[in-house]
Amino acid sequence: MRQSHAVGDKLFVDYAGDGVLVVVDGLTGERRTAQVFVAVLGASNFTYAQATWTQGLAGWISAHVGTLAAIDGVPALLVPDNTNVAVIKASLYDPQINSTYAEMAAHHGAAVLSARPRKPRDNAKVEQAFLIVERWLLGRVRHRVFYSLAEVNAAIGEFLTRLNEERPIRRLGVTRRRLLEEVDRPALKLLPLPYVYANWWIRRVSLDYHVELEKHYYSIPHRFARAEVEVRFTTRTVEIFHRGERIAAHQRMSGNHKHTTVPKHMASSHRRYAGWTIARIRQDAAAIGPATSALCDLILDERSHPEQDFRACLGILRLAASYGRERLDSAAARAIDIGARTYGSVKSILANNLDRRSAPQRSADDAPILHANIRGPRYYN
Repeated sequence: MRQSHAVGDKLFVDYAGDGVLVVVDGLTGERRTAQVFVAVLGASNFTYAQATWTQGLAGWISAHVGTLAAIDGVPALLVPDNTNVAVIKASLYDPQINSTYAEMAAHHGAAVLSARPRKPRDNAKVEQAFLIVERWLLGRVRHRVFYSLAEVNAAIGEFLTRLNEERPIRRLGVTRRRLLEEVDRPALKLLPLPYVYANWWIRRVSLDYHVELEKHYYSIPHRFARAEVEVRFTTRTVEIFHRGERIAAHQRMSGNHKHTTVPKHMASSHRRYAGWTIARIRQDAAAIGPATSALCDLILDERSHPEQDFRACLGILRLAASYGRERLDSAAARAIDIGARTYGSVKSILANNLDRRSAPQRSADDAPILHANIRGPRYYN
């Protein structure tokens, strides 16, 4: 069936199956093959080609961005073949398009309409362009040695100049460039801001409400623990989506096996506990009074690791909410006087109002000595 193409409507895209260029790495001598991407506008037949190292997603998106820059506009539809990089699940009625590819198209204001499965004539425009590229370009450079991908694309650029601007279409007598400017250009959409390439991965949130991405862990709101989420990441950002809603965003970090945690993502109990540090305990104890500060210092200094008595000090400081700062400081002084170093002892002093009673008089020789170098009775237990 002869097909008629509306102006500015469809851009047909695909990789040339056999169109590869042998490239030699100038440093290692390694021989590599460069895949040739080809795109053709339906109405004007304006043709674009670009070499990429692979037919992977990064090269596919890069070639599309280069195509749209070359035609300086955006068509209504992008028409790929049912290649795996573009179409996750081929279907005659409802094909599933790769998320990154669909996002790139949406960014430019275009839609993706894949060709019907096993119907190569749906993409006849680009199939014809393959023949031109293979005969006019690959045939001429098959014995030429290239030392970089940029050199390959420079040779392709020279070929495209001759094809689009110097060689008229035989049946029309005008060049592809002229048809682009006169026919397709008025119907093309304006190019938006440059597209930032992003990958999409599906991840399962761990029990500690973090998602692993390339050996780093990023937090999400704790209510989404164990949920399946989509992670969109660029070279600088990480965005996490749940059922189409963005629930977290982070700056991209290196793969150092560490965690990036936003406090508001934490459960309230976790947030309260995480906010307490040894330095903060000493600071809050000093704000209550000198005896409370001395008691917490004794408790923290008695263990080989201060965090072993972390909770005891935390409990003592919270007694100020029930009994007031003055009473707590008096109770701490009495606890020091009798050699008590536990949360239970301080609470018992307060509950029995012992802090309000005068302490028994001691001689100067019997008064306790508080000094960092004194080990205390627990050292010998």
